[in-house]
Amino acid sequence: MTKIHSADIIIIGGGAAGLMAAAGAAATCTGRYPEAKVKVLEKMPRPGRKIMITGKGRCNFTNMKPWNEFSGHIHPKPNFLKPAFYNLSSEKMVDFLLDNGMESVIERGDRAFPASHLASDVVDALVRAAESAGAEILCGKEVTGISRQARNDNGEENETFTIRCADGSEYICRKLIICTGGLSYPKTGSTGDGYVWTEKMGHSIRPLFPSLTAIVPKGYKDGKGHIDRSNPLSENGKLLCGNQLKNVNLTISIDGNEAQSEFGDLDFTDGGIEGPIGFKVSRKCVNAIINGSKVSISLDLKPAVDVDDLTARINSLWNEVSKDRRNADKPYKDRFRFLLAKLLPMSLVQAFIKLNPNTDHKTLPKRLKNWEMEISGYVGYERAVVTAGGVSLEEVSPKTLESKLIPNLYVAGEMLDLDADTGGYNLQTAFSTGYLAGISAAKSL
Repeated sequence: MTKIHSADIIIIGGGAAGLMAAAGAAATCTGRYPEAKVKVLEKMPRPGRKIMITGKGRCNFTNMKPWNEFSGHIHPKPNFLKPAFYNLSSEKMVDFLLDNGMESVIERGDRAFPASHLASDVVDALVRAAESAGAEILCGKEVTGISRQARNDNGEENETFTIRCADGSEYICRKLIICTGGLSYPKTGSTGDGYVWTEKMGHSIRPLFPSLTAIVPKGYKDGKGHIDRSNPLSENGKLLCGNQLKNVNLTISIDGNEAQSEFGDLDFTDGGIEGPIGFKVSRKCVNAIINGSKVSISLDLKPAVDVDDLTARINSLWNEVSKDRRNADKPYKDRFRFLLAKLLPMSLVQAFIKLNPNTDHKTLPKRLKNWEMEISGYVGYERAVVTAGGVSLEEVSPKTLESKLIPNLYVAGEMLDLDADTGGYNLQTAFSTGYLAGISAAKSL
């Protein structure tokens, strides 16, 4: 006979939101209901697996911008996050981790990292906070189903949830917090289970799609739409891959209309176009491609100068190259290559020439200011940083994170239809919503 374990609050998912929910719930119970039990069910052998790979293992865990700037990086409805953020702001998160043994450093762009630059320190601090507050973290507990009962055997109102696990164990609780994350990086345990459970309980799931992912120029590798990162690079892709462009402007157009423009750095990788501004435009690009729109980008490689000044500079450089006695017998294409080497990283010259045929020194200024590429696809959840879409924000209370449809059910983190730009914003969103959900569930016991 299956033994049923009980707890007052159960949190499904031991990631960023789940661990903070556990810490918030357990700490609140300690002050109000000392006998209350808080348990975390985590399917993986260890909690915080996705945190471990954040920021290439360095873990940019938050961004220190004040709300009026922070909110501009949240999509699609930043005001939903406001109560959770004010309850646990970026500054409070830094203090929270310090109280649990982890010092932080602030780097360029107001990004906060552990002082050790080890993501494991963030996980250790979160686990320490949850367990020291009294929460129990149970790993290897893959949830296979959830059922709810509104009344007890005597017909009295008594809302409870029963959670079934793959190992045959069952858990019953009064308050349930679902923090199972999205679909991104499924090898870390994020397989979208929570969306299925909440939808079965009556919630609407806004369309899901990968964000903060590589966008793939036409001809970079085979495929359209979702292009798996493992697909081999084409000849053009090999020429571009490995190049890093700093201080450039990237503009995307959707069906011929300018949709977004960003200034900063980008990388050509084995996936496609990534880096800070590549990721920043990926949300709109992916959503547009999924909806059947045509997407293109324009790169301004010299945004600091207008086309007239750039033309004057290129004419001057061309005169220098042409008058150099060492180039006297060189064909035009070689002299043009020398010119480009004075304007672009050497590693980019060959790719630029191949992808911009019929460009000469006279047309070069306009091409450097407007290098166009059609975008044919994107890398999917296998390497996307975050999942856009999720449980409809209309159906969840922003002040408590409790479901408006299912009493005593709370939703937090990537489960919600909230996602953000790169730079620490997504993890802070998970921390803030998880913490508020935990506190709210405990207060309502």
